[in-house]
Order: sequence, then C-alpha cells, then structure tokens
Amino acid sequence: MHAVTRALCPPWMRRRVWVVLSTVALGLLVGTGLYASVGSGTPALVWADVTLAVVAVALVPLVIARPLAGGVLGGLLVAVSPVVTPVASFAVLFTARRRPFRQALAVALLGAAGEAVQGAWRPMPGLSYGWWFLLMTVAFGALLGWGTWAQARHALLEALRDRARRAEREQERRVAEARAAERTRIAREMHDVLAHRLSLLAAAAGAMEYRPDAPPERLSAAAGVIRTSAHQALTELREVVTLLRGDDPDAPVDEPLGQTLADLPRLVEEARAAGQRVEIDDVRGPSVEPPARTGRTAYRIVQEALTNARKHADGHAVTLALAGAPGSGLRIAVRNGTGGGPAAGGPSPAGPGSGLIGLAERAALAGGRLTHHVDDTGRFHLDAWLPWSR
Repeated sequence: MHAVTRALCPPWMRRRVWVVLSTVALGLLVGTGLYASVGSGTPALVWADVTLAVVAVALVPLVIARPLAGGVLGGLLVAVSPVVTPVASFAVLFTARRRPFRQALAVALLGAAGEAVQGAWRPMPGLSYGWWFLLMTVAFGALLGWGTWAQARHALLEALRDRARRAEREQERRVAEARAAERTRIAREMHDVLAHRLSLLAAAAGAMEYRPDAPPERLSAAAGVIRTSAHQALTELREVVTLLRGDDPDAPVDEPLGQTLADLPRLVEEARAAGQRVEIDDVRGPSVEPPARTGRTAYRIVQEALTNARKHADGHAVTLALAGAPGSGLRIAVRNGTGGGPAAGGPSPAGPGSGLIGLAERAALAGGRLTHHVDDTGRFHLDAWLPWSR
C-alpha cells in the first residue's frame, strides 16, 4: 500500500501534504497555548500572544524549508510568548532530523535560552523558575536526541538498502557473466565439433570424387563416414542450438559433448576412415584416465589438430604422441608435413586460422599451455601441456 501511494503521489505533492499537515497540527497546539494565555494576561499581552501565534503558525513552512533559519527565529520569538513553544520545539526536532548535529545543537541551545528568558519575566503559575528551566532544558535535549537518533537510523537504513541494491546488481551481473561465459564455451565446443565433422565429410567426399575406381568396399566405407558425420553434426548442432536458444535463461546448462581421452581411438578411426593417415606413438601414453577437464581439453586439442591437418596439409601423415602421469602433467605432441600449402593451423585463404588461437585459450583456461611452429624442414609442430593433479 505504501509503495502504491508513493507511486501515485509525486514527491512535490507529498512535500506539500507534509507541510500542510504539520502546519495544521502545530496550529492546533499554538491555539491551545493561546487559549490558556488569554485568561491569565493583560490585554496588551493577549494581543501580543495573538500576533505571535499567527507568526508562529506562518513560521512552520519556513522551518520545514530552512530548518536552521526557522529554528533561530523560533528560539528568538519563544523568549516573548509561550505560544511559540510548540513551533520552537518542532524546529529543534526537525533540524536534528534533517541537518548536521552542530546546527541542531545551536537551535536547541537558542530555544532553551529563549525559554529561560520567557520564564524570567512570564513565570509559570505554580512552578518555580528553577524547575521550569530544568524541565524545558530536558525537553529540548530530548527532542535533540530523538531527532539525531532518527537521522542516524534513516542513514543506516539507506546505507543497508543501497548495499542490498548493489549486492543484487552485482549478483545479477555475475549471473549474466557466468551465463555468457557458459554459452561462449558451448559455442567454442560447437566450432571444434563441427569443424571436425565437416572436415571428415569433405575428406570422404573428396576421396569418392577423385577415386571413382576404388573398390566398392572403400566407396561404401567413405559413404558411411559421410552419412555418420553428417548425422552427428546435425545432432550436435541441434543440441547446442537448443542450449543457446533456451527460453528459460535460468535453466541449468548441461555439459555438452563431454568426450575425453577414452574417445581418442574412435576419433582416430573416423579420421582414418576418411582417408587421413594418422600414426599414434603411445608407448609412453598415460596408463590411467586423467581428470575430466584435462581429458576434455586434450581431446579437443587432438581433434582440432587433426582437423587442421586435413584442411591445410591434406595427404600428409599425422603423428600423434601422448605422455603423462599424475603430478607431472599431460603432454600432447602432433607432427605433420605441410607441403607447399599453408601450415596446419597457420593462416588460410579463408581467414586467419582462429582454431589454434581458441585451443591456446582453452589450454590456458585449463591451467596449461600450447605452442605451435613450423620447423626448417617444413614440418608443423604442435605441443601442449596440461596440468594433472595427483
């Protein structure tokens, strides 16, 4: 309800309503004080009190707009007539609520001094001057403390609200960044997988095109590779597109395409079935399966290396070596000839060759490193190291 009221009532209107209500309430208190002083004073004092009552009520908007100036005027006028006491008290409370403590203290001291002057020449019936001064000092001190506490509480609540808003925005930012990073990772996975599948498909189709006289079983195997690669590419593309275009942005993103080193034999067999010559030097290969993240990263490195070799060094044999153990890390070495064309992983006519750039970033994210170069004999070297904790 409070939120609806704030939404329907603009700030300037709320301020005006507050001024009107405060003026009416204090006007009633001033009128009560004026009624009490009418029967106990001379006609001159009565007219003075009436005049000061009107002035005091008109002073309320000034106190709200400029608390220090209004409080000073109230403290001066209260020395003349008791009808100004409600406005002077309100000035102390409002100044302590809205202004620095030193300003509120000045208004409170001036109000107490005005009450002391008033009590000296217009004593309160039935109450000694000492008790009168003590009571008024305590009252003004209580108003000063109340207003200061209210200001401190308001500042604390605003700080807590601001901190909560900033924490909420920070959480939303982190969630958005995590979601974007996850989808970027999925897109990188898609690049690796589609490049591999499509290069297999192209190699098999090229073999069928340039060797129409091949034995039927070779042609059948090449057609099987084309069919399998196309089906896998469509399946994996549909899987990732579904994740990237999910209607529920807060839905968990499953781990896609989680191949590891255990899937390397199938990867090599697919490459060989497409006509690529792959030689594996696994004499020193790992005897146990590395952690899942290391295995996935190693699989992607080998996959991209074979894909680049088919794209940039078609017809050249690829030598693959893996070695590693827990504690020393996993090493991957890929070698292939380059012939007269672009080096595997180097710039191609179609673009700058971002595959190896992405692999280097992937290895760095896994805590490893990846380097590549072409030696003096024209052979392409790719070397990677990935951490493998005990």
